[in-house]
Amino acid sequence: MRHFHFGHGHHHCSVARGEHDDGLSGGGRGHRGGRGGGGRVFGHGGLRFVLLQLIADKPSHGYELIKAIEERLGGSYAPSPGVVYPTLTLLEEMGYLSVDTADGSGRKSYSITGSGREFLAANREMADAMMARMSGGVDGAGPRGGRPPQVTRAIENLKLAMRMRLTGAPLTDQQAHEFAAVLDAAAQQIERI
Repeated sequence: MRHFHFGHGHHHCSVARGEHDDGLSGGGRGHRGGRGGGGRVFGHGGLRFVLLQLIADKPSHGYELIKAIEERLGGSYAPSPGVVYPTLTLLEEMGYLSVDTADGSGRKSYSITGSGREFLAANREMADAMMARMSGGVDGAGPRGGRPPQVTRAIENLKLAMRMRLTGAPLTDQQAHEFAAVLDAAAQQIERI
């Protein structure tokens, strides 16, 4: 089982793929999913950006966020509560969201924090790509065309892998050379495509 570690400051949260994976990752091959189905709409980690952007626009309850995503996708897909709520909890633990239960309903209302806005700003291209994909439907690349979703997903996976490795134990001189060699080789292969 693959695990992904999301770090924020000294807090690290391990997310087991298939348990509380917020990414809805992998190739959907045109499968449009369903409520709680296996729809693969956002790519790994993409749901975090969508939820943060929606909450930045308007503080919301989890159910409202699920409905907002479903409406933007024309009813073709709704993320399951079993994916959305753990993602919201992860974002709260990372310091990107704050929770308010003061409305008396007992439901949690999520608001974005200053750190959450900084994270969104630092990942503006990815957040915009995810929101554009929702506007363009499950199978579209968004109203402006742009980068194919599988390329966006691969770029985000690479960035996550690099971030995880570089925030771990310091690289030895040999590891630093190997790290750079892998990236240089990938750049050369991409140029030949």
